Amino acid sequence: MSRIGRQPVAIPAGVEVKLADGNVITVKGPKGTLERTLVPEMNVEVNGAEVVVTRPNDLKKMKSLHGLTRTLVYNMIVGVTDGYEKKLEINGVGYRAAKQGNKLVLSLGYSHPVEMEDPEGIESVVEGQNVIIVKGMSKEKVGQYAAEIRFKRPPEPYKGKGVKYADEVIRRKEGKTGK
Repeated sequence: MSRIGRQPVAIPAGVEVKLADGNVITVKGPKGTLERTLVPEMNVEVNGAEVVVTRPNDLKKMKSLHGLTRTLVYNMIVGVTDGYEKKLEINGVGYRAAKQGNKLVLSLGYSHPVEMEDPEGIESVVEGQNVIIVKGMSKEKVGQYAAEIRFKRPPEPYKGKGVKYADEVIRRKEGKTGK
């Protein structure tokens, strides 16, 4: 049995979990509301102060979906209570970030500034000129937006210039050598 899937998800105080037909789960908490349609084959039940996910049979597909479904529910509950954040760092001479309303303006060595609009439910905060913090309730959306920002100028291995995650380690390469 799935070690992650069989663990019940505790519902903290102040969080409300509702299940509708078609395995639509709605989680309401202090930070807001998240809704997601889960896989119809999984059995999701709310028992008192915990959510239990069970699978109908032991097919390989059901085993893999069991842990996934439980983790998705857990991530929704954490999202409406604490929220998620990703920290990005910008390295390079003249590389900087600025915030204009709900737009993130990046100067990344191109001939033009790169403008990115914050998606709905996601907020980006600029600390100093080279640290961007992406915050939100949905772990999926926070990670996606952070990845899109990083994609504008991924870190390169020779000088380490570019946009990288704060906890990311860049494997450096040695440059060319003469004869």
